[in-house]
Amino acid sequence: MIRELVKNAAARLGFGVFKVRGRYHEDGLFTIHSQAWRDAPEFRAAYARGIQASDGIDPGLEWRVHVAFWAASVALDAPGDFVECGVNAGFISSAIMHKLDWSNIAREFYLIDTFTGPVLGQYSSEEISRGRLEIAQASLAHGAYVTDLDRVRANFSEWPNAVVIPGAVPEILRARDFGQVAFVHIDMNCAAPEIAVFEFFWDRLPPGGVILFDDYGYWGHDSQRQAVDQAAQRLGCSVLSLPTGQGLIVKSSHPFPSR
Repeated sequence: MIRELVKNAAARLGFGVFKVRGRYHEDGLFTIHSQAWRDAPEFRAAYARGIQASDGIDPGLEWRVHVAFWAASVALDAPGDFVECGVNAGFISSAIMHKLDWSNIAREFYLIDTFTGPVLGQYSSEEISRGRLEIAQASLAHGAYVTDLDRVRANFSEWPNAVVIPGAVPEILRARDFGQVAFVHIDMNCAAPEIAVFEFFWDRLPPGGVILFDDYGYWGHDSQRQAVDQAAQRLGCSVLSLPTGQGLIVKSSHPFPSR
């Protein structure tokens, strides 16, 4: 009786009361559905490798990493190298390489980042008005961005075919000779460089190739989502918005109909 009174009172205020024990409730996501994949030994080992890259810090991104594993595994069916733009400590890319046994895959994994933090001049006036620049500045000041390039190189030294590329997008992209890419993970927290990466690699992505945006639908990143949607329409594709906040594209051999 008391439980029902509490639930009804919360509902009138626009809140819900849920049992969270045994449920997934991390990273802005709550679900009652199966999370059996979390207990798989191969998932736990790969996720632990991501934590190792982050100097022992668990960011609580299990479902996002689960999605990244699926996306990277699907991309193996397409020809081309792998790319991550917005590497930071290398949490997700390290976990992916561990999961896929990257040393035994005859492809390069390009890891692109300034490794000095975000390029603050790339934030649009809209993003600034929404507080994204201020958040980036605060994150940089509090050490959320890894700026020790030697640490990054040491982390990825486990995989001879992992290529660390320091530099700012889009300039660093034009300075390299990239061929086909099968997988692109984009996590730059700013619309302008994310669109630059999206457009640069789109024609290099074969059918079946995968692009995964880390913050596409994440709370507070509306400017990125809107910019990505506009670019996707220009390029003839569509982004699947996921409850993790990620955005997923699997390139089709047929252009997505314009809306």
